[in-house]
Parts: sequence; C-alpha cells; structure tokens
Amino acid sequence: MDLGLKGKTALITGSTKGIGKAIAIEMAKEGANVIINGRKQPVVNTTVDEIKQHFPDTNPQGAAFDIADVAQREKLFAQVTNVDILVNNMGIFKPMDYFDINEATWQHFIDVNFHSGNALAKFYLPKMLNRDFGRIIFIASEEAIMPSGEMPQYSLTKTMNLSLAKSLSKLTKGTHVTVNTIMPGSTLTEGVQQMLVDMYKDSGLPESEWESDFMKHHRPLSQIQRLIRPEEVGRFTAFVASPYSSSFSGEALRLDGGLVPTIF
Repeated sequence: MDLGLKGKTALITGSTKGIGKAIAIEMAKEGANVIINGRKQPVVNTTVDEIKQHFPDTNPQGAAFDIADVAQREKLFAQVTNVDILVNNMGIFKPMDYFDINEATWQHFIDVNFHSGNALAKFYLPKMLNRDFGRIIFIASEEAIMPSGEMPQYSLTKTMNLSLAKSLSKLTKGTHVTVNTIMPGSTLTEGVQQMLVDMYKDSGLPESEWESDFMKHHRPLSQIQRLIRPEEVGRFTAFVASPYSSSFSGEALRLDGGLVPTIF
C-alpha cells in the first residue's frame, strides 16, 4: 500500500536507534525525506548514509542536536525551518524506585521527555497550520495510562505527552493538521535489551528465555506475551503520519499487545 508519503519531509527525534530509527526506515521506505536526529554527529551521519543506501530515491538529512538543550534546539530550528511530519520520539527511561528519585532526576526526565517535544511542536505547528497540512506524533508508552510502578519518573512524562497532544489537537480543528499520540507497549529496543541483560545476567536463566520470563512476570496482562519489535511501531507510525490517517486527531493510539485492559 502506498501511504502517500513520497516527498514529505519528516523530522524524527532520537532516530539513530531503536523505535526512532525504525520509524525513519519505514517512512523512507514510503518515499519520505527523513531528518535523522541524535546528539552525536558520527552516529547521525552513519544512519543517514544507511538510509540513503537502502532508499536512494529519498533525500535523508542529519540534524545532530541535543534537543533537550535550549541553545541546541534553536540551532535545529535554524537548520530545519519546515517539516510536514514531526515525530517526537526522543526520550529516556530507567527503572527506579520511587524513594530513590530526587528532584534533579524528576526535572531531568521532564526536560528531556516533555519540554523538548513541546518546544518542537510549538515551533512547527503554526507552520503546519499555515500550510493546512501536517502531522505531529508523540511516541509515548502504555506507561502513560497504566504505570507499572517500575519507573514513575518516566510514566509521569509519558502522561504529560498524552495530555499535551490532546490540547494541541484542539488548535487544529477544521484543518488538515492532526496531532496524535502512539503508545507502544514494551518494545525490544537496544535500551530494553540492556535492561534484560541487567535483570537476568546473574539469574542463571538462559538468554533465550529472558524475554518470555520478563513478559510472564513483569507484563502478565500482555495478550501477545512477547516484546513488540521496533519495526512494528515504525509501520504503524508511518500510517498515522500519512494523508490517509486524516479521520482521527487527538487520539491516544494503543500499540501495546493488549497489555492495557479495555473496559466496554
């Protein structure tokens, strides 16, 4: 299916690995010109080169900026003045005990996971409204609506993403601009793979059983009982970014494998 993304410009934050990179690949596969964002120039360059090699008809670009830093964001805005699609994917997570979280940690997670995406939306949304087309997508988590308790500082920021997206969608009423949130369940990114290593390396459990054990004991409500793969999130995000997704805005779109119970 052609999603109608050919020639569209898509900025995906935190797109040198994990879910962000998977989103960039799926959008480039559809002909979008993706802008790869990360903090380290060599890694950004490598990702851009990889996408260009696999999708030579597209024009991927790099934007090596730490968007959690105000000055770096201003440099990004000077370089990338307009986009058709903004995917606010960049974020950090870490399992932590509530009583070990100090004020500086709370603020750091809010700065990275909330303020950065809010600033980008505030910059690009008016331009989208002027052109009467655009997509802003926040990549949140099922933790936004069903916190596990394992990382409250992360869950808080994902709930903030959800609320912000809903508020911004109110500003697009009657236009061809949409704002949505995608909430993946636990996904097998590099960070989650490392989390499994940290959890199980001294357990004696074979590595081949780590994923199933994690799902059984830490995500027992999941219907698929496996970690979601980044490319699955990428494909869904590409659809939400497409012109064919114009019938919904302000939505919290679940991609959680049935982890969050549905109440009819």
